[in-house]
Amino acid sequence: MSSLTREEVEKVSLLARLRLSEEELSTMTEQMSQIVSYVELLEEVNTDDVEPMAHAVEQHNIFAEDAEHESLPRDAALANAPKRDDECFRVPAVLGD
Repeated sequence: MSSLTREEVEKVSLLARLRLSEEELSTMTEQMSQIVSYVELLEEVNTDDVEPMAHAVEQHNIFAEDAEHESLPRDAALANAPKRDDECFRVPAVLGD
């Protein structure tokens, strides 16, 4: 049974831009270790006779009517942005100058 270290969970929380208290960090370390153990258990299942599939249910082209909904206010959307410029998200350049 594999378990995650506290340092690995800290790294994941930083990548996800989450600030965890010491108590939350301990809880998340335990819970994420349990998840990894469960995935390892699933890897032991023999799937030789199971046909690969892209979807669990064979349903295609299920459409919903377009409907207008109130959007999230700009200030709320930008509230958790790591970088912002007045009314926009700031992101690293992808294509260059």
